Amino acid sequence: MTAIRKSLPEINRYPDGGCYLLREDLAKRFKVRPDQIVVGNGSDEIILLALKAFVAPGDEVVMADPTFLMYRIGAQVVGAQVKAVPLVNYRYDLPSMLRAVTKKTKIIFIANPDNPTGSFIGQDELDSFLKKVPQNVIVFLDEAYYEYAREKRAYPDTMSAYLGKRAVIITRTFSKIYSLAGLRVGYGFFSADIIDSLNRVRDPFNVNAVAQAAARAAMRDVRHVRETLRAMRRGREYLYAEFRRLNVDYIDSATNFILFKVKKNPREIYKALLKNGVIIRDISSWGLKNCLRVTIGSMKENTFFIRMLKKVLEGEPRA
Repeated sequence: MTAIRKSLPEINRYPDGGCYLLREDLAKRFKVRPDQIVVGNGSDEIILLALKAFVAPGDEVVMADPTFLMYRIGAQVVGAQVKAVPLVNYRYDLPSMLRAVTKKTKIIFIANPDNPTGSFIGQDELDSFLKKVPQNVIVFLDEAYYEYAREKRAYPDTMSAYLGKRAVIITRTFSKIYSLAGLRVGYGFFSADIIDSLNRVRDPFNVNAVAQAAARAAMRDVRHVRETLRAMRRGREYLYAEFRRLNVDYIDSATNFILFKVKKNPREIYKALLKNGVIIRDISSWGLKNCLRVTIGSMKENTFFIRMLKKVLEGEPRA
């Protein structure tokens, strides 16, 4: 908040259009050159920039089904053909995604960890996949939940493994672990030729001055990140234990949310929870039958959610 307040007297001026200082900070943190980084109005904007820069009407993009909605929305905006490959056991089916690649394929989108399932692709399986992807196809690695997932032993080190070695785009965000979702700051790592193409389609002054100041300060707030991770771990284990006690199946998550499956009508459970002051996501409409998704909150929020879920599960009619 201090950084935001300090930036307010300057909001009569246009922001730094190239996010120079923020890119310098990111370059030092991740040991890359500033010219390998682009900053966007959330990583959503970077997804759209990549599609505008490299995909023409009639070209193809490959993605999982379901996965983060912005991939499909962005592809439709640029007139691309979407080849969506169903998940298998709530995980990416990489062999089938590889078979979906044709001469028209321009980008493959991989959310790692995935949204909405929370599952992730390990280093070995990603290595094997990328070795078989044609070099002219861009692989877009969306690591929005990177700070949560990196604790998983098998989670890939994409920066050192792929950056500069093949056509990849690696994106991360300040919306999750840094708690700046309302300010919309995402960033991506690229090779220099890809950066040049993105900058040609990027709007000037796309990231406001307050957001840039807040993001720079957030990077320095190591304590916040550490405490957020500690609270997430505690909350996740608590919810896992309570789901088991309630006989509710869940998917092991590498994020700050958990996908769980109910035996009753998920839409009715969602509505009943909403009436009781709990907001979660009904994921059954995404093609994941009987699935709901809950974000891990404070322990007060977690315990309230479980209390209301128990009440709803015991009282709602079956689907």
